[in-house]
Amino acid sequence: MNFCSEISKKLSNKAKTAEEFLFIINFDCSECLIFSPEEAAKSGIYFDFEGKSNVEKKEVKPVLKSFEFSPVAFSKYLEGFYRCQEALQRGDTYLINLTCQTPLKTDYSLDEIFRYSNAKFKLLFKDKFVVFSPERFVKISPGKIETRPMKGTIDASLPDAGKLLIENEKELFEHNTIVDLLRNDLNIVAKNVRVRDFRYIDKLVTNRGEILQVSSTITGELEEDCQSRLGEIITALLPAGSVTGAPKQKTTEIIKEAENYERGFYTGVFGFFDGKTTDVAVAIRFIENIDGKLYYKSGGGITALSNAKDEYEELLNKIYVPFF
Repeated sequence: MNFCSEISKKLSNKAKTAEEFLFIINFDCSECLIFSPEEAAKSGIYFDFEGKSNVEKKEVKPVLKSFEFSPVAFSKYLEGFYRCQEALQRGDTYLINLTCQTPLKTDYSLDEIFRYSNAKFKLLFKDKFVVFSPERFVKISPGKIETRPMKGTIDASLPDAGKLLIENEKELFEHNTIVDLLRNDLNIVAKNVRVRDFRYIDKLVTNRGEILQVSSTITGELEEDCQSRLGEIITALLPAGSVTGAPKQKTTEIIKEAENYERGFYTGVFGFFDGKTTDVAVAIRFIENIDGKLYYKSGGGITALSNAKDEYEELLNKIYVPFF
């Protein structure tokens, strides 16, 4: 069954009504959930896209509670890392996003994490999972499309952290690869594609300190009536390149071999159509309730230049909640 084809039809048909809706697509594009903002709220599903939300805004100050995790053993991480390196050496891929799920213990509820988090894009899906993503996948408005891939993370407390991040050879290669991949992806659906802003740094405040992350902005031109083709445009770009790698199809196969769990909705996308504009985020910074136990899913890009210890540390640095 061509899941992407079915998802494309569902999204385009819904957009043609010009009614607001939330949609959530899992990593392998086998599932797409669509709700009106009201339907979502009644089901315990809440979202916030830079202020566009179906939950009442309240000034809330986080209360200090426990947030502890048990990192996957480095030896276990190495098993997946070496599988990635073997694929890189064979030339099957030149960038692969390797992720893990880390057991988490916290007194924060998923609802509290959603409400306290200071993130551009947030989603709470019942008592199943919460996302507080800093990364835009695409923004589509009449005649325009924009993507902001995020690649490169460092502990902001390190001396000259920004300089270290920008000048790191591996991080530069990884970011260049994803920008090139996303630029090519946009060329599938748009014209006059260009990189508008290249490698700018954002600072994120978390419960474990500040981190720096590098993004770029890529834009393109669409037809004015692009909402009638909304599903076609979005599915042509899936899965998200920044959480997959390059080339995408082969790299996705390697991911399934190297990772020992199902990503599910993690590293999928979630978006909101307001009747005119569609904003879509990558489902990263993700906590999931699996059989009553919490897991934080995180990862990073692996290249031939990668150092296993550094990649392992990056994976752990991404285990945070964005408040305090």
